Amino acid sequence: MDPTDQSPEEVYSVWALPPEPVRDRLRGLMAGLRAAHGGPPFEPHATVVGAVRMRRPAAIQALRAAAAAAGVAPYTARVTGVARGDFFYQCVYLLLEPTPEVIQTSDHFCAHFGFQRSTPYMPHVSLLYGDLTDEEKEAARKKVEEMDSEISGLQFEISELALYRTDTEDKSLESWELVEVCHLGKK
Repeated sequence: MDPTDQSPEEVYSVWALPPEPVRDRLRGLMAGLRAAHGGPPFEPHATVVGAVRMRRPAAIQALRAAAAAAGVAPYTARVTGVARGDFFYQCVYLLLEPTPEVIQTSDHFCAHFGFQRSTPYMPHVSLLYGDLTDEEKEAARKKVEEMDSEISGLQFEISELALYRTDTEDKSLESWELVEVCHLGKK
């Protein structure tokens, strides 16, 4: 880390990116939900490291170091169901099976970022961000199952992790920015 770095501390997250055909499928679901319930657009992802405050060069260095470490490889994610949550960033989402590979990858990257979880890791892919009533969330959850009845059980490989600047105070997400993508298993 460069001790002369004067860049501001900002909030960053690390996201697991589904492969493009799956991303397109998820984007379609997300667009359908936004049309019915509002909410900001965002890229389909599973959060690997939650919001952590640091300087950009340090965040990029942490991502690269974690990705380059021995034993870090692509892994399989499997959707186990559609759920609804209790806050804006987990309004309606796809639950992912918490396999050892999914958990270990998150733990590994969290360690490189110095990120301490306040709650146990729940791997998921959010489909809708918003402050909805329980009834609206349940309607949105059911809509996902209607739009894509085969979404539960969907399996896909995660081979790309992305560093995003994610100011969690910006619920419009307009300030969110892709910083860098790394490919797992490549030196």
